[in-house]
Order: sequence, then structure tokens, then C-alpha cells
Amino acid sequence: MITANNIFKNYDALQVLKGVTLHIEKGEIVSIVGASGAGKTTLLQIIGTLDHPNTNKETTLEINGKNILKMDDATLSKFRNEHLGFIFQFHQLLPEFTALENVCIPAYIAKKEKTPTEAEAKRLLDYLGLSHRIHHKPNELSGGEQQRVAVARALINKPAVIFADEPSGNLDSTSAENLHELFFKLRDEFGQTFVIVTHNEALANMADRKLTMVDGNIDTNVDWIDWKAINNIETN
Repeated sequence: MITANNIFKNYDALQVLKGVTLHIEKGEIVSIVGASGAGKTTLLQIIGTLDHPNTNKETTLEINGKNILKMDDATLSKFRNEHLGFIFQFHQLLPEFTALENVCIPAYIAKKEKTPTEAEAKRLLDYLGLSHRIHHKPNELSGGEQQRVAVARALINKPAVIFADEPSGNLDSTSAENLHELFFKLRDEFGQTFVIVTHNEALANMADRKLTMVDGNIDTNVDWIDWKAINNIETN
């Protein structure tokens, strides 16, 4: 699903990523953890196509068999819109639009027709328990409701991969727990792959794999541990 090799990233003299290599399978939920400044968000932005790695002949990035680094900007934007979904700590909903309208935006960008798009958005909002809130604007929704609208928006184009950056970092504990459970329910029902940067230890340990970043690279001592299997053993 996602294969990245030798990902380097510098911002002027600051080297943030130092040759990261990783492979993520279809349908996996992978968490990325580490101290602030370890490079987690930068890595997520690069494998999520929102930023570019340093130019390096040994660097490769493929998603669903597509060579991301060979795409021009227009092709990359189209690929991102059609195949990738994003959930951020601060939901990034547009305040002037209703929940329904916010969810529809990626589909409209993809030039999908209005009637089936709205029908799919309503289905997703209903699935997420928000059917009674579809005409409310973000400032009329709770933090947990806003984040669920953002989840629906991420799902509207049926992406292969969902990238989430601290998705529960701005939520109370109950809303965070509900959101975490929702990710696994979505994966089980729709088969999406999730890549989640988080400081939330509970969410990180729920993942199929937990990757720990240290000083711009993945700590290979814990990279390929099957955390899900370990958690099952501990609870059985």
C-alpha cells in the first residue's frame, strides 16, 4: 500500500528526517509516536503527499503502486483528492458551511455530481451519528461532533488511505476514546488503511503496529513489533 525508502527532509540547515524507510500494508492501522521534534508530522506530510522530500536518487515513495515522486503537481493533486483522506487535530472545517456542505467539498473538487454526493455525505453523517446535525455550522457543534464531520469529509471520496495528525489531541477523553474506536470500526467495515501520528498512548497501542521516531528516523528496535498481537496476549 505505502512504500517509502530513504526519505530525507531538511529545512535550511535543520535536518528533520534522516533516511526514513517504511512499508505499510493495505488495511493496516499504523501509529507513529515519538517526542516533539522527532519528525512525526513531517514524515506524515511527506508520505501523505502534502510536502516533498529532499531530492535524492535513492529516495522512493509509492502509494497503491503509484510512483508519487514522478507526478507533476496537477497529477499529484488529483491523486491526493481521489485516493487519500486527511484528519487533523484542529478539524479545519470551513465555518461558513454546514456539516453537510463541509463533507461534500472534496467530492465537489473531484467534480462529482451534487445529488449522489449529498446522498453519500448524508449516509456518512448518519453512520457517524450526526444525521440530526447535518445543517448545523461548525460553531454549533461540539468538538467531538466537529471531528466526526472531519472524518466524514475524509471518507467522502472513498480513499484508500486516511492520514491523521493528532486526531484526538483537541478532544476530551470520552470523545477521544469514541474517535479511536471509530477508526477501527471504519477499517473493519470499509478496509481503509490508517496512518496516525499521535501522542495518545492508548490510541498508539491499539494500532496494528506502532512506529517510534527518534531524532528523525524510525527506531528499528521497535519498528516491526506486532503491538496488536502483544495486546491480545496480555488480555487473554
